[in-house]
Amino acid sequence: MLTIRLSRFGRVHKPHYKIVVAEKHRHVSRKFVEAIGYYNPITKEFKVNLERAKYWLSLNVELSNTVRALFTKHSVI
Repeated sequence: MLTIRLSRFGRVHKPHYKIVVAEKHRHVSRKFVEAIGYYNPITKEFKVNLERAKYWLSLNVELSNTVRALFTKHSVI
């Protein structure tokens, strides 16, 4: 089962997240299917590839709670 969720990158106290499509039960920072965007909570910068996000959503991929809130806030879904 696939899910769209955040994968943390960056230094200590300076988080930066990639929005990735990954297996639900796999460690998210190891292997993922595709990176479709990024989110920086410090600067509130958010960017997502809309075509790829809509493609994965059309395949009924689950969203994590945080990604669902981000997508709703930025009118992706």
